[in-house]
Amino acid sequence: MAAAAWSINDGKHDRVQTGKQLPSKILYYVVMILLSCVFFYPMIWLVLSSFRPNRDIFTTPFALPKEIDFHNWVDAWSVGNMSTYAKNSVIVTSATIVFILLFASLAAFAFSKLRFRGSGTLMLMFVFGLFMPLQSFFIAQSYLFDKLNLKDSYMGLILPYIGVGLPLAIFLLKAYLDSVPKELMEAARIDGCTDRVLFSRIILPLLIPSLATVGIFSALNTWNELLLAMLYIQNDELKTIPVGLLAFSSRYMTDYKLLFSALAIITIPMIILYVFFHRYIVAGLTEGALK
Repeated sequence: MAAAAWSINDGKHDRVQTGKQLPSKILYYVVMILLSCVFFYPMIWLVLSSFRPNRDIFTTPFALPKEIDFHNWVDAWSVGNMSTYAKNSVIVTSATIVFILLFASLAAFAFSKLRFRGSGTLMLMFVFGLFMPLQSFFIAQSYLFDKLNLKDSYMGLILPYIGVGLPLAIFLLKAYLDSVPKELMEAARIDGCTDRVLFSRIILPLLIPSLATVGIFSALNTWNELLLAMLYIQNDELKTIPVGLLAFSSRYMTDYKLLFSALAIITIPMIILYVFFHRYIVAGLTEGALK
């Protein structure tokens, strides 16, 4: 009887607690929905504006388009030579991500699980890379690329993108590997695993969520980078999308309908990519903080 009474009282207590928490949950979701609308509205406005003529964009900027016609998108793709720019961006971004993930995972494994002289100093140098702006080493880098004839080539963009992306990638991956129990490593070594086998069969599968996080961040930064792409690439056949968007603007006029169409074309794939991998991104950022 006492147990039954306790169960009834406990159930009533849970219902009371749930009733008290309900208004706060409703308020939380309402606030989050409103914030999401505020942050996502510019993207919606961009896509809707891509279906409208320039006159309507200026006269009624917040009105809905009269019809959904992809003619502007087709013109933006053909007139702006977006196929060439998109191909170059895919090549540069893909190569950059592959090398960043490879080098960063190896470096994070060495810094976290291997003991060697000077590891702390080397890691500190990578941490300093997080605080150095791109402009701080641009002049020296440009001089070296002139001497090495790397300008007007894919490697002229891939190499600096790798250098800029490695500090954050190594920092995130090392933070995650630091949370991996030492007992797991010791058990693997007792079973006869070498460093190569340990990395490829144990560490690398564990790093998949963090690698997805690093990959998304690297892809977004590389895909949208403008300064180096504009300064190092003069050959129109090697230009990437951010530089190609300048084709819709001149000194005296900007074709906004084509510019918005091109922006929608290149932005939507990145949003879709983030939607599909956002769980891995959150996992990669949070799991390393839990020990």
